[in-house]
Amino acid sequence: MYKIKTLNKISKVGLANLDLTKYTCGDNEEAADGILVRSAAMHDYEFNPELKGIARAGAGVNNIPLDRCTEAGIAVFNTPGANANGVKELAVCGMLLACRDVVGGVNWVKANKDEEGIAKLVEKEKSKFAGTEVAGKTLGIIGLGAIGGPLANAAVALGMKVIGCDPYMSVDAALKINSAVTKVDSREEVFAKADFISVHTPLIDNADPKIRTKHMINKDTIALMKDGVIVLNFARDALVNDDDMEEALKSGKVRRYVTDFPNARTAGMEGIIAIPHLGASTEESEDNCAVMAVKELTDFIENGNTVNSVNFPNVSCERSCGTRICVLHKNIPNMISVMASACGELGLNIEHMQSKSKGEISYAIIDLNEVVDATAIVAKLQSVDGIMNVSIR
Repeated sequence: MYKIKTLNKISKVGLANLDLTKYTCGDNEEAADGILVRSAAMHDYEFNPELKGIARAGAGVNNIPLDRCTEAGIAVFNTPGANANGVKELAVCGMLLACRDVVGGVNWVKANKDEEGIAKLVEKEKSKFAGTEVAGKTLGIIGLGAIGGPLANAAVALGMKVIGCDPYMSVDAALKINSAVTKVDSREEVFAKADFISVHTPLIDNADPKIRTKHMINKDTIALMKDGVIVLNFARDALVNDDDMEEALKSGKVRRYVTDFPNARTAGMEGIIAIPHLGASTEESEDNCAVMAVKELTDFIENGNTVNSVNFPNVSCERSCGTRICVLHKNIPNMISVMASACGELGLNIEHMQSKSKGEISYAIIDLNEVVDATAIVAKLQSVDGIMNVSIR
């Protein structure tokens, strides 16, 4: 039996995908083969030798020590797109909250609920909370992937003009985007033309400004924007420089900043609508993330496939009826030949082999055409310089 340890409460809909004839699951499992996690911090977590994979039921993996996992041969997975609809819907809500002072109006009603004749008072005071409409305005989106793409389509349906930038957009994502969406080559063009700007990128701290997304909303990029722009951040807290945003809000350059990531600086800042990280907090999103995480983790444990791994190269292939060998190794020359030769020297016939690289590491799946005692091949491969981990599926 395989063991799955849960570090957070995981949706029952997701856990229902575990085959109970193969798996036991719970928060007390010891010597687990796999871990399911949401927000629990794992940077100081001690990995047991049996641990093969960790699946995060969500997109961000900043709570997981990826480098340490890779060194230990542990694959880490996330669930891209599983919560996309929930985040998209909240981003639409954020646009409406920013251009219509709904929050201010609701708070006013609560503050005056005991006033006599409040119905007449409402008619007198409502002009203080007047706003603008989104139809006819331009939404600029940085990142047209699983969330940004559907948001672009939703904005078109609301009567908005939409421009977007995404140098890494997949063919599949591009095909799903409404033809009315204008794609531009640079963030700067989005910043200059949009009435609303919504960011949907990973957080990348890189010296190259073309790649770097950390603090990409800052005093220099804000200066490129229209006066009275509305900025939406439902992606990562540090995409926006808080100090620069505060200055822009005080000057009126930015009309509203809507963030799903309140912190000590932004929680009480004037001009900010701070939402307590509710983007994926829907029953549907939690179910979808859990289902995907369970399927990814069990596929890796049973078959070695690394679909949606964030630290291993993505390798996936149908199983043959023989023995499967999974090898994590350094991305150095001649490793494929070395593995093939090792199998040949032991009289093992390779039916199928697939290998991919990701940065400094590579991952290979080798299917033999018969079921064999793999002890010898594991020992032989583990003795090869550059091979980090060998396992049998």
